Amino acid sequence: MTETGVIHGRFQVLHLKHMEYLLAAKMRCRTLYVGITHPDISAYPATSPLDKHGRTKTDNPLTYIERYEMIRDALLDFGVKREEFEIIPFPISSPELLLQYTPADAVHYMSICSAWDEEKYQILCSLDLNVEVLWRRTGEEKEITGSELRSLIARGEEWKQYVPKTAAEYLEKNGIDQRIRQLYYTYGGR
Repeated sequence: MTETGVIHGRFQVLHLKHMEYLLAAKMRCRTLYVGITHPDISAYPATSPLDKHGRTKTDNPLTYIERYEMIRDALLDFGVKREEFEIIPFPISSPELLLQYTPADAVHYMSICSAWDEEKYQILCSLDLNVEVLWRRTGEEKEITGSELRSLIARGEEWKQYVPKTAAEYLEKNGIDQRIRQLYYTYGGR
């Protein structure tokens, strides 16, 4: 078991496949840093053409703090002790800043499911970071994506079975499900 691990994702909206990734990484390290990419799409917008979801409010309806709280609550609910994880910004679109946010000696755990994930892998390797790929999956093997989940929420279809219980409660309590619907219909959802 390594001392420190890092994972990263947008977590727009946190779903059970994210939890699989979070928990698989946590099993490999004592302290897990959960990096939230695109913490602010105005300050850190997507810079790669492969990063198709890092630019618009429709793709990024949750704020950094909302994602932080949702991830924190889900990890605690899944039995991860609070002293065993941290949640941090992870500005992947500004790689020169990453080392200001992550421990230099950490193992960066990744799942690779797209060309954008491959590019992020190359970015982390170019920074001489220790990167371990947990798995490689095709789009079909991902089962659910944040885009599909936001679309289900927006259309008023069944979606709660794809997210941790605490995430569903958080979305509804804070009106984020309504925000997703409004953005979807205002900007011609996908």
